[in-house]
Amino acid sequence: MRQWDIVKVRINEHDRDEHPAVVISRDELCADELTERVNVLYGSKLRPAVPARPTEVVLNGADGLEFGTRFNCAFFYTISKTKISQTLGEVAYERRRQISRKIAEVFRLKL
Repeated sequence: MRQWDIVKVRINEHDRDEHPAVVISRDELCADELTERVNVLYGSKLRPAVPARPTEVVLNGADGLEFGTRFNCAFFYTISKTKISQTLGEVAYERRRQISRKIAEVFRLKL
């Protein structure tokens, strides 16, 4: 697992299905066997009639997903590495820039 991987995980135990998540922890933490948890952005299916919110970035087939998926950049989840069931793909370079800018915008980080 590496930063920008799109993985499948069940963050909330009451969820019936797993959802895609984008790993945002740096590569060194992902590879460290002593680090049990990583930070992710959790995704949910983009419904056609509902536009993405200002805090969200939408990923799709170009990133390895079967359908458009919104990722809320306003909240990071910390999950156990053992909850990750599979890797679906990797966030495309331009989308990485969009996510990075969106996180800076949402948290009002000055670059």
